[in-house]
Amino acid sequence: MYKIQTRNAIAESGVGFLRSAGCEVGAEVAAPEALLIRSAKLYDEVFNPELLCIGRAGIGVDNIPLERCTEEGIAVFNTPGANADSVKELLLCALILASRDIIGAIDWVRTLAPEGDAIPALVEKGKNAFVGPEISGKRLGIIGLGGIGSKVANAALRMDMEVSGYDPYLSVDSAWNLSSKIRHVTDLDELYKTCDYLIIQVHSTAETRHYINADAFARMKPGMRLLNFARGELVDDDALLAALEDGTVARYLTDFPNKKLVGVKNVVAMPHIGACTPEAEEKCALMAAREILDYLRDGNIRNSVNLPNAVLNRAGESRLCLLHENKPGMLNAFLERIAAEGINVEHMLNKARGELAYTIFDTTTALADEMAEKMRAIPGVKLVRLLR
Repeated sequence: MYKIQTRNAIAESGVGFLRSAGCEVGAEVAAPEALLIRSAKLYDEVFNPELLCIGRAGIGVDNIPLERCTEEGIAVFNTPGANADSVKELLLCALILASRDIIGAIDWVRTLAPEGDAIPALVEKGKNAFVGPEISGKRLGIIGLGGIGSKVANAALRMDMEVSGYDPYLSVDSAWNLSSKIRHVTDLDELYKTCDYLIIQVHSTAETRHYINADAFARMKPGMRLLNFARGELVDDDALLAALEDGTVARYLTDFPNKKLVGVKNVVAMPHIGACTPEAEEKCALMAAREILDYLRDGNIRNSVNLPNAVLNRAGESRLCLLHENKPGMLNAFLERIAAEGINVEHMLNKARGELAYTIFDTTTALADEMAEKMRAIPGVKLVRLLR
């Protein structure tokens, strides 16, 4: 049916789903119409002309050349929310580690092995070195209330924390999932000045690079505990080190270690394990596989990071999918050519994203291959697919 090449180790849920749909799937598949990947680096890749889409079993797409994919009309999908439970659980663990030096305490106890029978007394004498505050009753601020941020917010409420969130792009779905007890603030300064703990959970883009910087640290409540399990570049490391040094930040926990952070006092760095659970890998693989198949088979675009999202239930005999420049006159040009053949449009959908638009036409009678060629000849059309 369709040829899909895998990179990295893809969970069986995704591979099995595609094979059950009749697809040829595997690492050795040649001239694929889709790639199903995790962390494979594609920046130096020369994409084969048959390639229509890339499914990323995860959230981050910094391993994919998005600009080039867009130019070549290749849809790139990710899997928002599929690993949310795994990252949520790690963040809840990190909240406790941010408060109490549990790692330091465990490491210290290991050093006592040679002391034998004296260990209990030494433990009682030395345990005060690892005292830390409870999180109950403390204020937690969350920047980004998407799939992960909203789950953490609700869970923190159940741990008796006071929770405030900041998200100028809060979706309707995320808002419905939030407890009414979570305070939605519109001014970041309110989080910086009042919160004891701060979680940043936003997408990494050129605009959000160093989102937490020297200016942000200068506005924070002294002794803030900062957690970053989204992307390392969201925090300015040099500004962070200065904030740790002067006590603005009491502890920094991150899933993105680097040479500036490893070994620094009051930095707890984990090896990017937020989504490292078998459940998350299965959910991400299956979600990416479904997105790929939906696009290849029906032309629907779900969770694309570079093309307009457009989903329309199939009707009629043929489906015509067009990726094109978002400019006046394009729809009229498409409809004129369809009408000239005496063919009726059953229903249609047009969605835009910046300078690009994506249009789906379902027709009551079958379209000939010549119709696709006529559409390709229209200036501004980047991709034409005729599905039957």
